[in-house]
Amino acid sequence: MKLKGKNIALLIGPLFEDHEFWVPYYRLLEEGAEVTVIGGDTKTEYPSKHYGVGRKADLASEDANSNQFDAVVVPGGFAPDRMRRDPHMTLLVKEMYDAGKIVAMICHAGWVGISAGIVDGHKCTGSTGIRDDIVNAGGTWVNEPAFRDGNIVWGRVVEDIPDFCRLLVRELAEL
Repeated sequence: MKLKGKNIALLIGPLFEDHEFWVPYYRLLEEGAEVTVIGGDTKTEYPSKHYGVGRKADLASEDANSNQFDAVVVPGGFAPDRMRRDPHMTLLVKEMYDAGKIVAMICHAGWVGISAGIVDGHKCTGSTGIRDDIVNAGGTWVNEPAFRDGNIVWGRVVEDIPDFCRLLVRELAEL
């Protein structure tokens, strides 16, 4: 139970990538973390991208306070394109980043980081589909499975989830 006592925010939106949401969710729970799923509201059942295993948020983004969390995890899929349009979600990510807390993003989640204004000057990864967006936002895109740059934990794609989760748990355990 490496993460007992840690409070982790996990963002959700429509068409989230199933594996990039559920695997970190259960991995963090397995290590004893308390995980709060944050979405635009708590009434919507957000559909997943592939398997139809939807999930409601535990907390609406407008009610989330960065002071109550040790880290935020942003899964990929098509959801980041919608989540980055939610000013409460991007503010949460920005405040967590500015406070030196872990911001973890995998695959297309970098879009949320771009809209939160936190990728400039960082080594970044994700789906090649957002490489140009990362570069245009001032990040340096690299083709690596998972790494930490400053207080951002990056994961590239679904196949890299084991590397992403191992790194995420290790970094959170050291807080």
